[in-house]
Amino acid sequence: MLRLTWVQPEDLIGHELRQAALDGREPARIAARWEAAGGRTAPVRAGASAEPASRYLRTLAEDLLDELADLPSRSADREPTDLAAVKALCPDWPAPAAPARTTPARLEAAWLGRAVGCLLGKPVEKLPLDAIRALARPAGNWPLRGYFTARGVPADLLAAHPWNRRSATTSLAENIDGMPEDDDLNYPLLNLLLLQRYGRAFSTADVARLWLDELPAGRTFTAERVALRNLLLGVEPPHTARHRNPFREWIGALIRADVHGWTHPGDPGAAAEQAHRDATLTHTANGVYAAMFAAAVIARAARATGPEDVHACLRAGLAVIPPESRLARAVGHATALARTHEDFDTVVDLLHARYAPDHHWVHSVPNTALTVAALTHADGDFTGSICRAVSGGWDTDSNGATAGSVAGLLAGSPAALPDHWTTPLKNRLATSVGGLDGTGFDTLARLTHDLAQDLTPLEATRP
Repeated sequence: MLRLTWVQPEDLIGHELRQAALDGREPARIAARWEAAGGRTAPVRAGASAEPASRYLRTLAEDLLDELADLPSRSADREPTDLAAVKALCPDWPAPAAPARTTPARLEAAWLGRAVGCLLGKPVEKLPLDAIRALARPAGNWPLRGYFTARGVPADLLAAHPWNRRSATTSLAENIDGMPEDDDLNYPLLNLLLLQRYGRAFSTADVARLWLDELPAGRTFTAERVALRNLLLGVEPPHTARHRNPFREWIGALIRADVHGWTHPGDPGAAAEQAHRDATLTHTANGVYAAMFAAAVIARAARATGPEDVHACLRAGLAVIPPESRLARAVGHATALARTHEDFDTVVDLLHARYAPDHHWVHSVPNTALTVAALTHADGDFTGSICRAVSGGWDTDSNGATAGSVAGLLAGSPAALPDHWTTPLKNRLATSVGGLDGTGFDTLARLTHDLAQDLTPLEATRP
């Protein structure tokens, strides 16, 4: 039996009940109706429950999803999604900047950094924090300093904490042979195509057109899969981000943000605005802010000169998100913890104590907080940043990828990245994005550099 993940109404309702509470609505009455009818909670880590619900429960779930969408939110005014409203709440929104230069070498380090951080996190994605620590220690790899390995790990531990089944064969140290496919790299590739096809003036509808042309549905998850479903149902952006989409504040928009920063070196405001147009196909509020934050941080880092600048980069990110938003508060909290505690495991434990009870492990708020804590605690050092980000659990490959992108930019060139991280990648990236499978990171850097220097709208190519 095929149970397509991330779209079953009987599973969406459980996620929506949690999301409704996070964004200031009162879902208790609707939750009671669902429970009384025999409805189940959403799967903790899987994308779909093992068995389908009855026709009655499925219909009820669809009706309750629509009722939840109509509930008023106490946070709507301080957490808008509209760009003009967001900018109105940001007193330090960056002024437009003159075009700044970056280099192919710096961008290659960013691409490599994103790939390395992602690859480091892939085998332990979905594993709880105690499992990550338990698997790394017997291999002599805690605190983390290299790729995960099964060598030296007792069989009983491997049985108790199995690696991510999709990644173990490609992402453990003994199995790495080039960079395997991952959505954390597919989306930057898609955004290269987006800018090549539509230029700097692309619209959210253009993102949708590109996805319908180039993105296999089986390579999408959570909010992205829901948005594609909505497009096929005739729902138009930005409603694609809202219609029966409980994942609208999860991490998917954030992992698409790098290219927007890489192609706007020194201009965080423009990078954030471009990320907003991309993100609103699938996300709202803090899900959009996470993408804007990442794009602004990366834009600032794209012209930075050393790891001491990581803190200025993070401040640039905060300038483009509403200061009273949940994301801004989480970033501030994470930064304070990282500056206070010498032991990063203590920082992680405190973050989990704060956010794990209420947030799914893929939600953008705790994951952004963890990534910020890692970059801050490591002072932007490459190995320190990616290892801290991954060692903190939650969405390990995505957090490692974002931390690696920022830290790679700050390192400045591929030569500045330790060989034990980059050599196994063999300058080769696997992907299902058309025409790019097997492309080298040096080639991707040159393509990105070309876009950073000349992003002229290609109006003639629009369908």
